[in-house]
Amino acid sequence: MMRNNSRKQHNTVTEDNINIPGKQTFGSMLQSDPNHDQDEYTKFRTSNISEAAGPANFDNQPSPLSSDYNMVSPSPNSDDHYSLSSPYSMPSMDLTSPLSKSPWSSHVESYPYTGLMGSLVREEGHIYSLAASGDLLYTGSDSKNIRVWKNQKEFAGFKSNSGLVKAIIISGERIFTGHQDGKVRVWKISSNDPNIYKRIGTLPTLKAYIKSSMNPNNYVEVRRNRNAVWIKHFDAISSLSMSEDQNLLYSASWDKTIKVWRALDFKCLESINAHEDAVNSVVVGFDGLVFSGSADGTVKIWRRELQGNKTKHFFSHTLLNQECAVTSLVVDPTSSFLYCGSSDGLVNFWERAKFLSHGGVLRGHKLAVLCLATAGNLVFSGSADTNICVWKRESGDHMCLSVLKGHSGPVKCLAVEEDHGPITSGDRQFILYSGSLDKSVKIWRVSSCPPSMQAQQLRSQSHGV
Repeated sequence: MMRNNSRKQHNTVTEDNINIPGKQTFGSMLQSDPNHDQDEYTKFRTSNISEAAGPANFDNQPSPLSSDYNMVSPSPNSDDHYSLSSPYSMPSMDLTSPLSKSPWSSHVESYPYTGLMGSLVREEGHIYSLAASGDLLYTGSDSKNIRVWKNQKEFAGFKSNSGLVKAIIISGERIFTGHQDGKVRVWKISSNDPNIYKRIGTLPTLKAYIKSSMNPNNYVEVRRNRNAVWIKHFDAISSLSMSEDQNLLYSASWDKTIKVWRALDFKCLESINAHEDAVNSVVVGFDGLVFSGSADGTVKIWRRELQGNKTKHFFSHTLLNQECAVTSLVVDPTSSFLYCGSSDGLVNFWERAKFLSHGGVLRGHKLAVLCLATAGNLVFSGSADTNICVWKRESGDHMCLSVLKGHSGPVKCLAVEEDHGPITSGDRQFILYSGSLDKSVKIWRVSSCPPSMQAQQLRSQSHGV
């Protein structure tokens, strides 16, 4: 069902009178973040997670499987492993490497087929967020720590004193992290030591918050008999996205709003009352469009427009309206397709070339889809069923290349980078990182070759060809 309310401004709040904060000093090393972060402004209690996120909440579920890996090793000399034996009635593979039995591995093998390269395990809690940039991987967990990995080894780390890390995005030299306490924190690598990360800001800034709190008109009702300043999220931040020109940061929250920040000075420009339930995902799309997905079962489109020297967002229409929660959104690298994961285990997609008409449904999971990622013509979906489906898109059609099994808990987040190492398969390869509530990050090499070609390459290698 689609509601078309073009040009309708959808309950947005803006503030244009807050002074631009001065340049902030770097301060001390944030391996031990100063306690002043806790006192920057009045704390807002986070509402009950399950109540806020509804059916989309899988954060506190126990792992459905034991800690042993549930993996099937491929036999290089056998075609049986590549048979179409998926319970989802589509081509799939359960692939691993000989490293799968190791709970910790920093060893990486070079091979052209899809499989598990290794695992990063640190007993710090569930993994909620991932971001990859070049040879660095950033991981966020409920320990409040952000770990930095390089070449599959721990390279650096930094922490904040409150709020588990729900989202991480990288913009140039800055790292933005979204937390359960409703704050966005901004970090930068020290110019003196690449192992040191320093916090250079918190959104909203203390100056902006104090100034806003002095004006009674800046308060909005967030719950019955409770008001809060509109520039701050009062519930967990679930998702972050950056505009293509890197000038605007979007933060989605379980408080049902999306806030728009100017990346240059961290000023909150706009607050959009976007949904009737928790907003689980926000992603910047194409043609000035922003997409949001919510536990209320809807995917909405927002159109960004320039009004003089100001930017405003207007509600365009509802792209999807269903009973089950929308958990994740992603736009492919060519900005041609929008993908949506839901708590019913389905992935819906829409095509830009067909004016965002519904393109179809990918059926590959038994439980909720919790995260999505794209690279090249591949789409990755992680699920509460502990599996990752790898989909290949060709001319608008999708096929399931493989099902990656190895986690013992729900797969909560994904990040992917192209593998620029030696290519022996004649096709593009990618490094996929998956974070899970089993407290591990797994590293996969994924080939975009079809299963039959991978089997042929394995046989050729085993015969020394």
